[in-house]
Amino acid sequence: MKRVAIVHEWLTEYAGSERVVEQMLLCYPDADIFTIVDFLPEGKRGFIQNKKVTTSFIQKLPFSKKKYRQYLPLMPFAIEQFDLSSYDLIISSSHAVAKGVLTGPDQLHICMCYSPMRYAWDLHHQYIRESNMQSGLKGWIAKYLLHKIRIWDYRTVHGVDNFIAISKFIERRIKKVYGRESFVMYPPVDTSAFTIEEQKDDFYLTASRMVPYKKMDLIVEAFSRMPDKKLVVIGAGPDFEKIRAKAGANVNLLGYQSFDVLKDHMQRAKAFIFAAEEDFGITPLEAQACGTPVIAFGKGGALETIVGLDSMKPTGVFFYSQDEQAIINAINEFENSANRITSMNCKENSDRFSIENFRKNFTNFVESAYSEWNASRG
Repeated sequence: MKRVAIVHEWLTEYAGSERVVEQMLLCYPDADIFTIVDFLPEGKRGFIQNKKVTTSFIQKLPFSKKKYRQYLPLMPFAIEQFDLSSYDLIISSSHAVAKGVLTGPDQLHICMCYSPMRYAWDLHHQYIRESNMQSGLKGWIAKYLLHKIRIWDYRTVHGVDNFIAISKFIERRIKKVYGRESFVMYPPVDTSAFTIEEQKDDFYLTASRMVPYKKMDLIVEAFSRMPDKKLVVIGAGPDFEKIRAKAGANVNLLGYQSFDVLKDHMQRAKAFIFAAEEDFGITPLEAQACGTPVIAFGKGGALETIVGLDSMKPTGVFFYSQDEQAIINAINEFENSANRITSMNCKENSDRFSIENFRKNFTNFVESAYSEWNASRG
């Protein structure tokens, strides 16, 4: 019986990549978990089956519970300290450093890659700009550290036997950054948690954390220019007050809401608005699982999860520029074509990304790769 280790960056919340780890553990329930830090509270550890987790020395460093991300320069060293020599199969769940664990020739290492480290590679300049570190001593130190991390990140590519990309968009990024081929496998979406509501109310919905790259401000500004159309906004974050200041009387900001409130609004909304460039994007699929069309920025993972008007069974409308006028034009296009988008088409499209499909695809891929690797050892 093969011994399996799952390596994840950090366990601090139950978000997108943690949902993938949850399904990995259901496929391999005897696997051990390794992570840089684990600050999951008691009572919220069910998705990792309440397993004991092996953490790195960063777990015990000062202020690591709230500021663990600031220890990024130490993380490459920390991830290399995990002794995985007793495991046959290592599965890394990686968007930063997890794929950098040390493995030997008698171990198979499969990396589920959510993206090469964004802030070190193609989004480096955007990260430096948004962090206000273009100049000064702090800026030069950040640029130098990211340069060193890029060198380390590329070197660790050679320790991965098989890459899994979470979308074709990430497949291209892996090829560009690492020079490696990857197998596309979409992350799991709990579509069974949502039900169709065909009777829609007279409002649009957007929901997200209020941080710059989500472009929530653009959506709010666009609707403030369309006073005859109603927008409901769910979400909180550092940009909340700035966005609220831009909201017209037709925009209702609800702040953070529970899952049940979010689901209720998703079911009743005319359409869900999504303006971010995401690697995959789970929320638009949750909206479609409610039978709700999506109006989305036509770049990144959205092009793979939403079916445009050029299809026989569309589930949404795209806009191709992140500005207010493009959103306004897309909403007008949606209202002129809404009769072509059915709730059932939206639901059927979302079901392609179900938990059941992910588990089947993941297990088949891993077992096939393991058998092929094992046979190659003679």
